[in-house]
Amino acid sequence: MRERRSPQKSRLRGKADTDGKRVTLPRALSKLGYCSRTQAERLIADGRVTVDGRKVIDLSAWVDMDAARIKVDGKDVVAEAKIYLMLNKPRGLVTTRDDPEGRPTVYDCLKDFDIPHLSPVGRLDKASEGLLLFTNDTTFAQALLDPLTHLTKTYHVQVDRIMDDELLAEMTYGVRHDGEVLKATSAKLLRSGDKNSWIEVELDEGRNRQIRRILEGLDTECLRLVRVAIGGLGLGDLAKGAVRPLTEAELKDLRRGAGLEKTRRN
Repeated sequence: MRERRSPQKSRLRGKADTDGKRVTLPRALSKLGYCSRTQAERLIADGRVTVDGRKVIDLSAWVDMDAARIKVDGKDVVAEAKIYLMLNKPRGLVTTRDDPEGRPTVYDCLKDFDIPHLSPVGRLDKASEGLLLFTNDTTFAQALLDPLTHLTKTYHVQVDRIMDDELLAEMTYGVRHDGEVLKATSAKLLRSGDKNSWIEVELDEGRNRQIRRILEGLDTECLRLVRVAIGGLGLGDLAKGAVRPLTEAELKDLRRGAGLEKTRRN
């Protein structure tokens, strides 16, 4: 006779459900907004996490997020309210919470939002500026970053030369840099001065320093790089260094663009 598992064990073992409610314990702590998965793994390994009153140190244990009662250090872990913020990142800030070199970070702009476990969605390097999203909704963040969604990011870029049609076309055809072929979804001229140009570049993937590397492959220097839109969400008139919550309409549009909401048909 096959041995039946106890209800408690059945909540700790098995495969993930298609609706994402049955996940590994580290993932559950992350999805609840309690901490990152790496931090969760440390808590579990240290024996500080219980599920339904039983200590769990198995990092691969599965839990049902709708049924399991998870505690850390004897205190219930409950889902935090979901927060979605946009920042107009100034140039010179690094996209990290704590910088070992002591440089100013994007979190210096979030002092009025004392929200634990709030993380940036992707990154902008120190020299880049513009639209940067923050959230404690890990599912939302991962959907926006998933290359399969092809969510477009739009940048305004100042370069040290007059960009002609041939150079702009090369950006979309593909440029080899450090063994990789990199390309933009689109590139067009915005305006030109005597010695430099502003161009608009769209990407539907997020490789490290992608635009700068494309321009380097064309012997062109990037003087400024400003992200002005993610999907249909534009930077608008948000002041440099300012932060504001997303509106319900903006959030819904981003969720739809990331495939988290289906478009209704009439």
